[in-house]
Amino acid sequence: MTNNAPVRPQMTAAYFLQAALSFAVALAAVTIGVAYMPMGAWERGFLAIGVLFLVSSSFTLAKCVRDRQEHSQVTTRVDKARLDKLISEHDPFDVKNL
Repeated sequence: MTNNAPVRPQMTAAYFLQAALSFAVALAAVTIGVAYMPMGAWERGFLAIGVLFLVSSSFTLAKCVRDRQEHSQVTTRVDKARLDKLISEHDPFDVKNL
């Protein structure tokens, strides 16, 4: 029996570190930019809340995409296991099947 399981890409520590650092640098840059922007406190507060909402929405979207991908992989594996079971139990030479 062949193994058709898709190759799961492994996330390296360097990739994780790069992603975490780039997120931290981007968030710090936006925070510093909002803090030193030449405008009133209300406008800076509005921009800060907008950045906070954008960051939380990004995390939520990333989680939803990951959950959908994992769900489709599990569903595919369950369907493949059902099909493999049906094929293994089928006897083409059995008289009932004619």
